[in-house]
Amino acid sequence: MNVRHLAILPGLALLAAAAATTATAATAATAAASDEPLVLLGRTNLSAHYDGDVDHLYADIAASKLFMAAEDHGTVEVFDLATGRHLRTLGGFSTPHAFFLVPGTHRLIVTQDGKEGSVVMDDRDYRVLGHIKLEPGADTEYYDASSRHLFIVTGGGDVHLQHCWLNEIDPWTGRLLRRHEFDSDHVEALAAEQHGNRIFINIANENTVDVLDKGTLEVIARWKIEGAALNLNLALDEADHRLFVVTRKPTEMFVLNTDNGRTVASMDVPAVVDGLSFDAARKRVYVPGAVGEIGVYQELDPDHYRELARVPSALGGKSELFVPRLSELFVGISPQYNSKHVPGLLRYRVEPQLARVAATQ
Repeated sequence: MNVRHLAILPGLALLAAAAATTATAATAATAAASDEPLVLLGRTNLSAHYDGDVDHLYADIAASKLFMAAEDHGTVEVFDLATGRHLRTLGGFSTPHAFFLVPGTHRLIVTQDGKEGSVVMDDRDYRVLGHIKLEPGADTEYYDASSRHLFIVTGGGDVHLQHCWLNEIDPWTGRLLRRHEFDSDHVEALAAEQHGNRIFINIANENTVDVLDKGTLEVIARWKIEGAALNLNLALDEADHRLFVVTRKPTEMFVLNTDNGRTVASMDVPAVVDGLSFDAARKRVYVPGAVGEIGVYQELDPDHYRELARVPSALGGKSELFVPRLSELFVGISPQYNSKHVPGLLRYRVEPQLARVAATQ
């Protein structure tokens, strides 16, 4: 996701030296027990320097690979999931955004803006197996395990279209099943209930969350985010009926009750966020910002939350992936936010470990 009309924060450059020093110190301390919610395991800088945004990350756990979309560079960066070592750079993309590995197969679907459509490639040798052709601007994708369908957002102002579409795909065949058209040129993140029949999706230029019925793919509710604009990211806590929505103006996280759409809590988060994760086991939310911090927030109860820490990261560290099975958080570094234009990857161990979480419950 690239919001091109947003200026880089002027204070970012002033934080570079402090962030690098803190990251180095944290790396040296990873062997020791930590009271911090996130412990830095390592940083991988890419040798190729380039400008622009890094978008979504994806973990292929079976193959021990992590994929990172360097959207403005037109490449996919592949890392070793266990060590963070950079394995290779995949070229030939227009503007790659997001990934999904079809269960039980080696079909990796990479959304991109190109006229040839999103790419289907083999996750082992990276051969192109085919394309999924939709409207231009394929970006966000979300797999709904309950229906075994993949949702891909297309259209929007970045590709000079006045509308966006939510496309429901059979990921095994690439066949378009249904689609919903939004009268909006900026539709962003989405999440779907696994024990219910609703999809929640950010309509960023209208400052609303639209609620769609899975059965009809029609809007059944629209929730306004009052006092804020550019709601770009969201995450769902289905068990507690809560939706976390992060906005850019101001940089804030809103907690919505999914029974009625009302805001029950809000809090400041690091600036310039391009992703957040909900940790269901620990009842936490991780929010990385390009200013070089990751905000960690703890649920006290469904209506009350507190900030646990602002964990140092790196300038440009605004894209993230939480992998529950590994208890690790990965952060992609967008090089446009640091003066040396160095893209890279940060790896964090999430604390406390699950055994200790279970022991306290």
